[in-house]
Amino acid sequence: MSIVAAILQIYLMHTPVVESFLLWFLVIGIGLEGVWGFMGHFFRADKIAKFIGWPKGNPFQKEVAFANLSYGITGIMCFWIHGTFWIAVAAASSIFLYGAAYGHIIEIRKNKNYAPGNAGPVLYIAGILKPTVVLVLLILYLMGC
Repeated sequence: MSIVAAILQIYLMHTPVVESFLLWFLVIGIGLEGVWGFMGHFFRADKIAKFIGWPKGNPFQKEVAFANLSYGITGIMCFWIHGTFWIAVAAASSIFLYGAAYGHIIEIRKNKNYAPGNAGPVLYIAGILKPTVVLVLLILYLMGC
């Protein structure tokens, strides 16, 4: 969705390419997906725990839920607030996502947890690819590209 929104903005509003992609990765990829992650970890905690390979009733789920909500809301705020705010959102969300990826990798190595929510697309796309794309776009944006 981020890519489609960026392309539409570039085409319809002639926004610079890097700025448009960064904006929509922050608003949708970080923002909306963060809120979605909150809803899963908070309202469907046992189902998400099973998907990740965690035990049901894990209180850590609520902490992860609110971490997702914090970067989700700030990501959405990037639609209205620009400038150095984007740096803060990109940095904070990337630290969390890389940290979560680290946790998933430790689970794989230590506990052989190959559950789809631990070793699948969540790890590679959400935990590694997404923050890397956001940080690369941010660097390019700050360089004036």
